[in-house]
Amino acid sequence: MTQFTPFDVQRDDVVLHGRIGGNGAPLLLLHGHPQTHAIWHGIAPALAERFTVIAMDLRGYGDSGRPADDANHVAYSKREMARDARAVMAHHGFSRFGVLAHDRGARVAHRLAADHGEAVDRMLLLDIAPTLSMYGNTSEAFARAYWHWFFLIQPPPLPEALIASDPVRYVRSVMGGRHAGLAPFALEVMAEYERCIVIDGTAESICADYRASATIDLVHDREDVAAGRKLASPLRVLWGEHGAVGKCFDVLALWREVAHHVSGHSVPCGHYVPEEAPDAVLAEAFDFFSPLNKT
Repeated sequence: MTQFTPFDVQRDDVVLHGRIGGNGAPLLLLHGHPQTHAIWHGIAPALAERFTVIAMDLRGYGDSGRPADDANHVAYSKREMARDARAVMAHHGFSRFGVLAHDRGARVAHRLAADHGEAVDRMLLLDIAPTLSMYGNTSEAFARAYWHWFFLIQPPPLPEALIASDPVRYVRSVMGGRHAGLAPFALEVMAEYERCIVIDGTAESICADYRASATIDLVHDREDVAAGRKLASPLRVLWGEHGAVGKCFDVLALWREVAHHVSGHSVPCGHYVPEEAPDAVLAEAFDFFSPLNKT
């Protein structure tokens, strides 16, 4: 994504890093764990031919800031990360936009649409079901496949220490342990993931992100359920047919419990959909986000 212009946006005490490029309606791209905005390298150039693409690193990842965690994990709540995303888009002059997001970034997108529905025109989420539903319906098969969900939320400092002892090995083990191994990842992009995982504070921020998802994020999700709030923005969900999400959960049914307008289907890949099936993601994105350029 070297043809895109890098940016740094300051929100409170956190610097948010990313890249922007292209022409057309605004489209925000959010990555997952343990990656960076580089996951979009295979599709961002094509998207930029039709949209203004803003790809950012979540706080705690990539070259964005790594604020200290707090006792209630507020600093790494998806609510705070959603505020980061909105601040980045506002910095670039966009008050309403589309969102394309994978994994952790898709959980941020969910909260962004829940808290700031007026800003999210529509969103395309990759390989997740709602966090509350996934925890609430955890099976042995899911726990085995997503072991890191339960490892990273253990009390400090053990998870942090184990990651920091060999962070590159951690990245390669997590990413390489899925359906396709490490084959889908370009060498230069893998090198970028490895560069960022060794930045001081990354192990702590990754654990904080997951601890937030298992605590304060669930509080926020339960508050939405109790109040009968559902996402109003059109939502499309894609998931890998070889991944654990589609095998362990009824993805569309769970999203229809929390959103009014849901469509989607599986694609022939594993968890890392943007890098394993870039053509399928592009085709869906061009179809789903085409109304953005007509408003």
